[in-house]
Amino acid sequence: MKEDAKRGLVCAECAKIGGEWVHLRQCRTCDAVLCCDDSPNRHARAHAEGQDHPIITSAEPGEIWTYCYVDDAVIGRR
Repeated sequence: MKEDAKRGLVCAECAKIGGEWVHLRQCRTCDAVLCCDDSPNRHARAHAEGQDHPIITSAEPGEIWTYCYVDDAVIGRR
């Protein structure tokens, strides 16, 4: 979490409530940065379901992949 903040990335929703996250994901539709399913609040999934934005990518350094919540599948990885 602290390393993400040093890079200027935070889970927008966790920041509002003082929550913590494990990893960050970025919405491919609107670029929102939110926490992963391993995080207590699972904001990326809630965003995907609530906003109908099902495609995310990792916002973690060195991770290059895309995931679709609807298909429950990784759809791109390098």
